[in-house]
Amino acid sequence: MSKNLWWVGFFFIILQLPPSWVFAIDDFNQAFPIIEPDPGHTKLRLSSEGLEAIRRITNPIAAVAVIGPYRSGKSFLLNQLLSLSCYEGFGVGHMRDTKTKGIWVWGTPVEMDINGVKTSVIYLDTEGFESIGKSNVYDDRIFALATVLSSVLIYNLPETIREADISRLSFAVELAEEFYGRVKGQDVAFEPAKLLWLIQRDFLQGKSVKEMVDEALQRVPNHDGDKNIDQVNQIRDSLAIMGDNSTAFSLPQPHLQRTKLCDLKDGELDQSYVEKREQLKEIVKSVIRPKIVQGKSLNGNEFVSFLEKILEALNKGEIPSTGSLVEVFNKKILEKCLKLYEDSMTKVILPISEESLQSIHEASRVESLRSFDEEHFGRHHAKKSVETLDEDIEKMFKNFVMANQYQSSKLCEALYTTCEDKMDQLQVLRLPSMAKFNAGFLQCNQSFEKECVGPSKTIYEQRMVKMMGKSKSLFIKEYNHRLFNWLVAFSLVMVIVGRFIIKFILIEIGAWILFIFLETYTRMFWSPESLYYNPVWHGIVATWETLVYSPILDLDRWAIQIGFIAVILLVYWRCCGRRKHGSHSLLPLYTNGSKVRDRSE
Repeated sequence: MSKNLWWVGFFFIILQLPPSWVFAIDDFNQAFPIIEPDPGHTKLRLSSEGLEAIRRITNPIAAVAVIGPYRSGKSFLLNQLLSLSCYEGFGVGHMRDTKTKGIWVWGTPVEMDINGVKTSVIYLDTEGFESIGKSNVYDDRIFALATVLSSVLIYNLPETIREADISRLSFAVELAEEFYGRVKGQDVAFEPAKLLWLIQRDFLQGKSVKEMVDEALQRVPNHDGDKNIDQVNQIRDSLAIMGDNSTAFSLPQPHLQRTKLCDLKDGELDQSYVEKREQLKEIVKSVIRPKIVQGKSLNGNEFVSFLEKILEALNKGEIPSTGSLVEVFNKKILEKCLKLYEDSMTKVILPISEESLQSIHEASRVESLRSFDEEHFGRHHAKKSVETLDEDIEKMFKNFVMANQYQSSKLCEALYTTCEDKMDQLQVLRLPSMAKFNAGFLQCNQSFEKECVGPSKTIYEQRMVKMMGKSKSLFIKEYNHRLFNWLVAFSLVMVIVGRFIIKFILIEIGAWILFIFLETYTRMFWSPESLYYNPVWHGIVATWETLVYSPILDLDRWAIQIGFIAVILLVYWRCCGRRKHGSHSLLPLYTNGSKVRDRSE
């Protein structure tokens, strides 16, 4: 039982290990697949074995890739470049059943010193074009991968150049236009592969291979304006941009019996072929450069990451396109530029006015697009990426607009509520004061006008105008009535105070005069409202306003405290002041009745 548990635990540990530990490669001196076809033979997928062989490389990488038609001798050619026999190197079609599917890499790179830089050169073998059971889309993906990955692209053609071979280059040309161009004097993507036209034939009919290539790339006369011919000529015109980056080379047949090539030594091969092969090696060696992406050479891990991006782009649609490749390479740059816009907008403290937010948005958008313009991949198809970035910026801006509206509404609502509460408080002043109401009214207006900002300000301004107008109208309506009642009550209180507490006859008389005026006038004219137009009333109101409210003293706030102090002083005066100073006074006070009787007696 314990033995079985041990085996279960062992297999569990094995399952948890990374794939590179479980399937570690001991011998890299062989060919490995890096790209394989899917079961439908339409799209491509990564192969872990070949990727592990590449990842272990720490030097800058240069890739030599051979492309060409099916059964054109690509694998044999690569073995010749690597100085390997068919039994040691890449599998050769007529010799082995394991013909090349997808893209294969030779596991041991060739170390070279290129301009003082130690470079690891890897050799890539690709599946041939036009084989049975494949779609043209699949061939296009293989061609595109080899074109983009390689530093040297050997286009291996038997005997001659066909129109299909030229047409197939249109995708590579489009990539060249997008990625190999310079924008504002800066390299924006990866450098192009050196294109080597390799024609394998024994005779050229008096023409050099260079002349043969140039003649094949000449424009086709189109006197009738045929659209198909126009398209052919357009491809030829586009190939001109690769003119400075291509060369042509001829290679004779190594031996008449091609099926026995793998069993022949150099001494048994055609000597002109051996000489030409060595020249070809030197040419390839002279043009090899490390793969450069955005001004930087790639090590093994970076090269694999680069490959993953390309494969993602090519598998994105049914038909591989430069546009989809540009989009994948611009993906991180788009995210970076969008983050730049977001960070710029996040610094804004909301709410702000719509004009200010729009201005900041425009400045942040321009900065984000400028950053994208400096770093993006591609020239023509990058326009779609720019449109995508602009759309994402607009979506994000709408979120900021909504956030600004919410914050503006929240702030203005709080200010509106504060003013509404303030107006309610002013409606119920203990001592009604028009001056205090106007001061509070003005303070509310100024505070709201200054602090309420953003898109909600207009709406809340309208609400404020209605609320303040209604509040002021109500206050004015109640003000005279409340003041009249206050003055009537005040006159009666002062009668009592002057008569019984202070016993000051002038206070009593003044209070009686005020009381009689108020009551008599309203009785004579049937309503208190008629009193409010009387000049005497206006004088009373002015005196009241002066006493009740001023910037120095707000009697409504201090009325209780002042009244309390007045009571204390009055009690002190009544109890202690008269005992200390006697009954002598300069004021016309009421006299004691007992003293009058004594005087008459």
